[in-house]
Amino acid sequence: MLGRMLIRPAPAEDWPAIWPFLRRIVAAGETFTWETDVTEDEARLRWFPPPPGRTFVAVDGGAVVGSAVSVRNHRGPGAHIGSASFMVDPDHAGRGVGRALGEHVIAVQRADGFRAMQFNAVVATNTRAVALWRSLGFEVIGTLPEGFRHPRHGYVGLHIMHRRL
Repeated sequence: MLGRMLIRPAPAEDWPAIWPFLRRIVAAGETFTWETDVTEDEARLRWFPPPPGRTFVAVDGGAVVGSAVSVRNHRGPGAHIGSASFMVDPDHAGRGVGRALGEHVIAVQRADGFRAMQFNAVVATNTRAVALWRSLGFEVIGTLPEGFRHPRHGYVGLHIMHRRL
């Protein structure tokens, strides 16, 4: 379990602590619909979206152990639906970082006036993430068959997950 974990907004100065585990996760090609060879500049642009998007980090013992991005899922008449992305440093997996970030982003999006959250692409074989999101009140509302080319499992589904706020 984590010691005294702090979740806080991430300034650009946190990028050097985020990039190593983000690069590792994306390069593995198992959980994110990003190009596995994404450049650092492109990754930074995606992970630090312009307002109203926000980026957060989980810090434990002075080390950044995870990060989350809170964004609108849609624009215009759909702008009341939020979305988010999460990455936990694999060296700190299974210690509650993802849950703490998830709970934080749910609270932030609720406070920001979003009526619901929707995840567009939860890889079906990412059973730990699916279980976490279900435990936080999300449900699978649909699955895009063979929407993700997994490096070990071949073509697998992408879940669309939703929860009201």
